[in-house]
Amino acid sequence: MSKKNSNVLVSKNFLTNKKIFNIYSTFKKNLEKNIKRKPFLVAVSGGPDSLALTALSKIYKKEKRTSVYFVLVDHGIRKKSDKEAILVKKILKKQKIFLNIIKIKTKIKKNIQAQARNERYKLLTQFCKKRSIKYILTGHHSDDQIETFLIRLSRGSGVQGLSSMSAITKIDKKISLFRPLLNFKKKDLVYIAKKNFGRTIKDPTNKDKKYLRTKIRHLKSQLEKSGIKHEQIIRSINNIASTKDTLNNYLEKVKQTCVKTKKKQTLINLKNLFLEPDEIKLKVLGNEIKTFSKSYYPPRSKKVMNLINEIEFKTRNKFTLGGCLLKKVGNLLIITKEA
Repeated sequence: MSKKNSNVLVSKNFLTNKKIFNIYSTFKKNLEKNIKRKPFLVAVSGGPDSLALTALSKIYKKEKRTSVYFVLVDHGIRKKSDKEAILVKKILKKQKIFLNIIKIKTKIKKNIQAQARNERYKLLTQFCKKRSIKYILTGHHSDDQIETFLIRLSRGSGVQGLSSMSAITKIDKKISLFRPLLNFKKKDLVYIAKKNFGRTIKDPTNKDKKYLRTKIRHLKSQLEKSGIKHEQIIRSINNIASTKDTLNNYLEKVKQTCVKTKKKQTLINLKNLFLEPDEIKLKVLGNEIKTFSKSYYPPRSKKVMNLINEIEFKTRNKFTLGGCLLKKVGNLLIITKEA
C-alpha cells in the first residue's frame, strides 16, 4: 500500500480499537451537540492530552468535512520551547495535519504559568477572530478538573472557584473555550495519543516542585492512596457546579439592577450592590472587571474583597485592579481601562 493510501485509512484503522471508538463516539456526540459543523481551533501543546484531542478532531474533521485549525502557542519560557514546537509540527505532519505555530512575544517574568496561559488564550483568540472561528478546543480531562479543584480549595475559593472548569466557558462575546474531554481520565488520553502518534512531548515543568500544580498533583496521588477515589471527588465537583448554576441565575438578576455597560466604561450602582451578601458583591464586581479588561480569569477573590471593603469604609475613591481603573463617584463605581 502506498504511503498516501496508508494515511487515508489511518482514521478507519484507528477506530477499529474498541476503547478508542467508544471515546471518539462520546467526543463526536459532544461536538455534534455544541458546535455541529462549525469551524473550530484545537489548542495543541505536544502533551498526551492535546495530541489525543488532535487525533480525535482529525477524524471528526474528515467525517463532518468541517474546517479545523491546529495551533500551538510557543510560550518561550524554556530555552528549548521553539525546538519542541518544531518537533510537534513534524509529529503532526506525519499524519497529514498542518500545525500553525504562534510565538508569545511578551516577556513573562512574574506569575509565569498564569501569565503564559493568559497570553496563550489571547493569541488563540486573535487567531480565531481573523478567521471567524467561534470555538477553541482544549484537552482538559477529569484529572485536570480534580487538580484545579484542589488548587482552588487551597486558596479558600468559594462556590464559583470550587466548581472548577465548565465544559464551555465564554472568553468573550464571540468566542468560547470548549473542553470536550472533561469526562475522561488522563490515562485514556495517553492511550489514544500513543496509539495514534507513537509518542508525546514531556513538559519538564510538570515535575518542577516550585509550581503549585506539581505539588497538588502529588497530593492527589496521596489522596487516592488513602482511599479518596477519583470518582468521589468528581461527584463533589459536579454537585458544587450545580449550586454554581443556581448562583449564576441569581447573579444575572442582580446585574440587571446594578450594572450598566457602555462602550468605554462600566457603571456599577453601589447602593443596590451593597444590599447583597458578600459573595454576590464579590462575584458581580470580579466578573465586571474580568469582562471589561478582557482577561481570561477574574482577579483573585481576596483582592476584590479588599477593594469592596475599601469602598464601603470610604478609605479611598480611586483604585486599580486587573488592568482596570475604578473610581467611586457618589453611589456609582466607574470602571475604565487603566492608562
